[in-house]
Parts: sequence; C-alpha cells; structure tokens
Amino acid sequence: MNNSIRILIGLGVGLFAGILHSINSGQILPALPELIEPIGTLWVNAIRMTVIPLVASLLITSIAGNKQGDLITKLGGKTIGLLVLMILAVCLFTIILSPLFLSFLHINHDAAVALRESTGAAASIQELPPFRDWFIKLIPTNPLKAASDSDMLPLLVFTSLFSLALLKIKAEESKVMIQFFIAIKEAMFVLIEWIMIIAPLGVFALVFPLAAKMGMSTATILGSFILITCGLITLLTILLYPLATLFGKLTFLEFARLAAPAQIIGFSTRSSVAALPTTFAATNNLKINHEVSGLVLPIAVSLFRFASPLARTTGTYFIAILYGIDLSTMELLVIVLVIGLLSFYSPGIPSSGLFIMTPVYQSLGLPVAGIGILIAVDLIVDMFLTASNVTANITVAALLTRNDRK
Repeated sequence: MNNSIRILIGLGVGLFAGILHSINSGQILPALPELIEPIGTLWVNAIRMTVIPLVASLLITSIAGNKQGDLITKLGGKTIGLLVLMILAVCLFTIILSPLFLSFLHINHDAAVALRESTGAAASIQELPPFRDWFIKLIPTNPLKAASDSDMLPLLVFTSLFSLALLKIKAEESKVMIQFFIAIKEAMFVLIEWIMIIAPLGVFALVFPLAAKMGMSTATILGSFILITCGLITLLTILLYPLATLFGKLTFLEFARLAAPAQIIGFSTRSSVAALPTTFAATNNLKINHEVSGLVLPIAVSLFRFASPLARTTGTYFIAILYGIDLSTMELLVIVLVIGLLSFYSPGIPSSGLFIMTPVYQSLGLPVAGIGILIAVDLIVDMFLTASNVTANITVAALLTRNDRK
C-alpha cells in the first residue's frame, strides 16, 4: 500500500476512534488516551533526532560541495526574495477574504461577555522575548548547544559559515569533511525510512488522545472561528497546487501524492521541523537536486511561516469583533502587514506566532488579554497552519528548481 495512504488511514482511524471514546465519555478504558499518548511522543522524538544531523549535513554538502560560490549566493538571494513575495501574497489574500468571511459571524452579546470573562482561565500569556535577544542569538556562542536546543536559525547561520570556510581550506582536507557529511546524510535518510515504516502507528497515537479530549465540542463561537480560519488556511494551501504545477513544472497528482506524507506529519505533530525529514524525502522524490533542497529547505523552515499571517491576522480581526471594536480599513491593512513582517521573527516558544501579535495589539489599543482566547483554540488552528507551511516549503523548492531537475 502507498505510504501516503497508510499514514492517512492512521490519521483517520485515530480521529474516528478518539471521537468515539469522547462520545462514550471515556466509560470504556478511560485511561486509554494516556496510555497511547507516549507512543506518539516517542515517534515524534524519533523524527526529531534526525533533524539536526540531517540539516547540518545537507547544508554542508550543498554549500561546501558546490564550488560555485556565486551560484550559492544567487540561490540564497532568490530563496529569500521568493519567501518575501509569497508572504506579501498571503497578506493580500488575507485582507481580501478574512474580513469578508468574519462578517458572516454573528456573536451573541451574552456569549461574548462570558467568553471574555473566561479569558484569564483560558491560557496564560507568556512574555515575548525582546527582539534584541533574538537578534543577538543569531550568532551562537555554542553551536553544539544551539543544536541540542534545536535552535534552527542560529544553527543555520553557524553551519553556513562553517561550510563557506571549508571552501577556503585545502581541497584534500575539504574533501574529507564533505565525504564525512555525505555519509551522515545518507545514513539519516536510511534512518528516516525506518521511522516512516511505523508512521501510521505514530500518527494514530498522536491524533487519538487529541480527538478523545476535544470530541465534537466545536459547535460554539470558537468553533465558528476555528471553521472560518481553518477553511481559509485550507483554501490558501490548495492555491499552492496550481502554483507548483504551472510554475514548478510538476504534475498535479505527482505533487499531491508526494507532498501528502509531509503534510500529514506536519498536521499531526504541529511542527515544520518534525516534518522536515519527510519534506526532504518529498523533494527528493520530485527529483529536486539534493544540493538545492539542502540549502533551500533549512532556510524555509527557519524563516518561512507561510500561513501564519493569515491565521494570526484572522485571529486579531476576530478578537476585535468579540470585544466590539471597529477597525478602519487602514488599521486592517496595518495589522496584516505588520504580522506578515513579524512572521519572519519566530522565537522558539510555544504559540510564538500568537505572542508576536502582542506589540500589534498594544499599538492599536486591542485587548492583549484576547490572545488568551486564541491560545485556547490554537491547537486545532496550528495543525492546519503547519500542514500549509510544510506544503509551501515544498512548493518553494519546486519553484526554485524548475529548470534544474535531476
């Protein structure tokens, strides 16, 4: 059976079984979700343990193994430029459709008051690390610590500099290092193949406890917001398919089939980093050059949050409606552009995209406490958001290599 289908079956069975468990209120084997949850965690840990050596080896072999320094600079510049262009397109998509769809949302006044009063209990809002601290950490004082902490952006900076330094040493010495990291890269791909054999079980173990906890409890104000936001994210993701087909020189079915495993893993783990090994596998199956994907994908995973401006801006508009605040057209535009710009600054803390909105709220007089409501439902929204981000990463790699396939 196709691996994508196997993983999709694991996802569907997990959702269905979890909802059934929720419907009977856990009367049958009430401790089952707690028993299954560690299996999913172990599987995610198995994926994560391959990410750092895989990223490091791919970057080093892509940069140091490519003697054309101008090509590396050109590809890196094209990647950043394409990421910015796509974020601007998402901002345009958001400003057109998000207010339109939210206008159909009718909120009962009493229900809105009750929801606002429950904000404090919904979630605790952590303080966003200062931009100065994030900027300073771009150059890691201890690269090994950055690797152990899975701090992707500082690790990306160090590994890129190290790779460029290898280009300046003696050819025979550089060749030894490059061959060493080629061996690591190939070993990681073998390890990933082993991990993917049990992917259906891992996805089931991740989704079942979530479905058992959430059940069918979405028929509320928050449920309407979730439906609108996830619907818009899904529509945005669907638009990537013709983009990859028309401009990436891929067939629609080929792109859909090979992107599916990475999408499902991103959806179930809520982590673009955890989905990175399967993202590399997808680009490899699409015959995208290893040297190109080894440079493009780490940059995309570290900087690119494709669907984040849409999800976070829609959340901000929703909070304004909930609190009865009328936003002018200019304020709507400012919000989406600022959140789009700040999406490139993503600190390594849970729901970082939500905390990034804090200064936006403060500057426009929006209630910062409303972020707590968004955090309460971020679990579901983030699943769709991550799947969209993973799809966008594969699309970026396809667009940049349209004339350079194996």
